[in-house]
Amino acid sequence: MSGMTEEQQKREIRNRRHFSFRLNVFFFLTFFVFSVLIVRLAYLQFVEGDNLKAKEHQNGSKTVPVPPIRGNIYDSDGNAIAYSVSTQSLYYTLDMKMKEDEAKELAASLVEVFNQYGDKSVKPLTVDDVFEDMDLKSRVQYSYEPRRIKTGLTKEEIAYFSEHRDQFKGIDVVEESIRQYSEDRVAVQLVGYMKRLNGAKDLDKYKDINQDQTDKSLRYIETEEVGFDGLELMFQDELRGSNGVKEFPINSRGEIIGPMKLTKPVKGENLFLTINRNVQLTTQQAIMDQIDFVNNASGKQYENAHPTTGYAVAMEVDTGKVVAMASMPDYDPSVWQGGISQKDLESVQFFQYNGTIREAQPPYEKFEERKNHPSSLVYLGSTQKPLSILIGLNEKLFTTSTIFNDPGYFEFGRKGYEVRVRNANNAANGPLNAAKAIEKSSNAFMSAMVGDKLYKQYKGDEGMQIWDHYLKQFGLGVTTGSGLHGETAGVLDYLKNVKTEGLQSALIRASWGQQAKYSTLQLAQYAAMLANHGKRMRPQFVEEIRDVNGNVTQEFQAEVLNSIDIPNEYWNAIETGMSKVNVQGFDGVPYTFNRKTGTSQQDVGNRSRVENAVFIAYAPADKPKLAVAVVVPDGGYGGWGAAPIARKIFDAYDAEVGLYGTPRPHLYNQQPSGDASNGEEAGAFAGTPANP
Repeated sequence: MSGMTEEQQKREIRNRRHFSFRLNVFFFLTFFVFSVLIVRLAYLQFVEGDNLKAKEHQNGSKTVPVPPIRGNIYDSDGNAIAYSVSTQSLYYTLDMKMKEDEAKELAASLVEVFNQYGDKSVKPLTVDDVFEDMDLKSRVQYSYEPRRIKTGLTKEEIAYFSEHRDQFKGIDVVEESIRQYSEDRVAVQLVGYMKRLNGAKDLDKYKDINQDQTDKSLRYIETEEVGFDGLELMFQDELRGSNGVKEFPINSRGEIIGPMKLTKPVKGENLFLTINRNVQLTTQQAIMDQIDFVNNASGKQYENAHPTTGYAVAMEVDTGKVVAMASMPDYDPSVWQGGISQKDLESVQFFQYNGTIREAQPPYEKFEERKNHPSSLVYLGSTQKPLSILIGLNEKLFTTSTIFNDPGYFEFGRKGYEVRVRNANNAANGPLNAAKAIEKSSNAFMSAMVGDKLYKQYKGDEGMQIWDHYLKQFGLGVTTGSGLHGETAGVLDYLKNVKTEGLQSALIRASWGQQAKYSTLQLAQYAAMLANHGKRMRPQFVEEIRDVNGNVTQEFQAEVLNSIDIPNEYWNAIETGMSKVNVQGFDGVPYTFNRKTGTSQQDVGNRSRVENAVFIAYAPADKPKLAVAVVVPDGGYGGWGAAPIARKIFDAYDAEVGLYGTPRPHLYNQQPSGDASNGEEAGAFAGTPANP
């Protein structure tokens, strides 16, 4: 250590000592760790060796969830509308590398097997059908979703595909529960349809369906089918049931070494609807017959009519039970099974939505043509007028005995810029009271005595607020409370048009039904409210829910959403008017009824005046049992284009259920046909209905 100071020498000695100490600690710790490992290994080998060797060959298990069996949907008489059956299906899993010609070869091979071993009573699949279902470009299904090619395989088909599995790349036979629907298509859009869960997550219900779900029997399986619309969606939780489990014994290498143990899935609950099958089918057929009739009829009331669709709802007045709901034309919902093809999707795009609760477009493939025709949401037209009269009376704008001299029009606006609202055919009705104004369907009375007075007798927009409040009390401008997915509250043009055409004009035009568009279900609820004097009933579609053993688990009761107190004198006034409205198709009916026709007008595309047929009614007049609303867009005059449909609905209900409490089928051996006679809506006379 020459050349180092004494202090440096001392520091060097301390460093060497510290290094030597740390080195000794390191070697000691290393020795200790290795000693522990050696002892542990010795313990495992000599003490636990036999137990571990036994565990090496101990069996484990693998569990696979089994989708639940969905509950059925029945009509009011217990006939199945939607039901689940077990079957064997053929699926194709997309190979992203497969070329189109290879796919067509595979499709041809499959068709050859189907033709040889399949059920000969079923319509055969073509090569084009199979190729389209394979969906190589994933236009309909995600690339990872297996495509269902065929369901209901025969034993021979199953055996052949099992024996020749290597020849059919991506092909699997799967046992599954298939949703079937009645062939007569009862209330298709109300019942709804299903999709696979992994293709249904656009709906809020399914986005996080398994989040925080610890019960394995209730966890959803990605490949199971779930309700996507209508009652299938609305009652998804009740219909679904719970999962089963397949348990396979496996060894340490994951190989199955024994028979499967099956815990069966629990079937979902069954819905029993308020829909009466015969009334529903009569309604559906009546709409289609009337569309055909109007398109081929002559006369002024039909000259501008080009209907392609029609909508009707029949609702019990005191219970809210919907016995018929038809959105026509309809379609076969089985096209959704296992994933829909592009061709089928295009074929149902205009019919899959329930036009009685939401906007549905007319079935014209080209937009340029489609825009020239109205959708399912139309103005009320003159069916608005009973409510307009009630508003005017209840707000003391006039009395039941007030007389208005109707010259055939009402004029308003600044001098030099006057606007005339005319009656249909410029009819000068002369002296009118409230009841007579409904009977004659006077636009002039509604404009002068309701719309204009609401504008002049209240400050600012108070008159519009009063109008809006009453309409919503009657279910117009709010949803009906049905609970159906996609239901609209309507389109309230009168609120928007205050800014574009002024408050006075908006109120006047609203008073005779040309300022808001509503759904057919809203109209039925409104008609029922006119019938029961102010109780807005929640629409009911399900009578009760039963479990798989037939036990009732839930019963549905009539529910009043809101009510409005209006003096009987005012109700009597509108009933007097509605009992005398001229209407087609009701000659000689064996029941009394109150009604209101409507011919709403609107401009669509390059057509300046489209007439929509609208009709509301309830029967019997003295003790109302059933309310009916019918809408035929582009259907001409309401009394001609829509009323005959309602007649057939009332008749069918009377025959099946009974307007007076007892079914009367003996009165309806023949159904009435549409009336093709010429005449104006307000001028044709219907015979006085006979009292029962």
